[in-house]
Amino acid sequence: MNAGESQRAPWIVGVSGASGTPYAAAVLRALLDAGEAVDLVVSRASRLTLLDETGISFRDAHWQDDLREWLRRGADGKPGTFDVDVSGVRYWNPGDLAAGPSSGSYPARGMLVVPASTACVAGVALGLSKDLLQRAASVTLKERRPLVVAVRETPLNGQTLRHLVALDDAGASVVPASPAFYAGATHIQDLVDFVAGRVLDAAGVGHGLYRRWKGELGGGTAGR
Repeated sequence: MNAGESQRAPWIVGVSGASGTPYAAAVLRALLDAGEAVDLVVSRASRLTLLDETGISFRDAHWQDDLREWLRRGADGKPGTFDVDVSGVRYWNPGDLAAGPSSGSYPARGMLVVPASTACVAGVALGLSKDLLQRAASVTLKERRPLVVAVRETPLNGQTLRHLVALDDAGASVVPASPAFYAGATHIQDLVDFVAGRVLDAAGVGHGLYRRWKGELGGGTAGR
């Protein structure tokens, strides 16, 4: 291990099986644009969602090529929309419970789960650690590092709401994947970027993904 590697402290990004893979892509692009190191965990269920929403098969043996193709797509599915360098990403297999993020001694800045399914929320809230994504989130909580959970489900039943309260009590930030319209959205990518931006706000990562509210009515329509 070289000196640069020993100083690496990434954001762990967990992608669960909920609908909303464009949210994960926007968060990953913004982290990389900000010069942040990223450790990526793509759950088994999320691969089915990614295939359904984008047509991309995420394969362990070709994860860099598949990740690059995914992140280059816009929220409307158009390929080649973004120019992305994925060299700052380290990928971990979701079944590898001996992976770096499974231990509290592994250096990390925190973790973002986006999108977060209700099954993922339940697993983290109950401390099940059934896969690396859940284990890494549990480790993040016990180490008192920032954990942001971007839940993407509707409607929410009482059981899930109780799980979300438990996560909030444990120190996590719960960020529903709820786009807002005051920022002047004119494209689906604007709505996706708003949610991604709020996830990054909760983590304390700087970005320029959306127009912030400045107390001026009509600001979102000024450029139309």
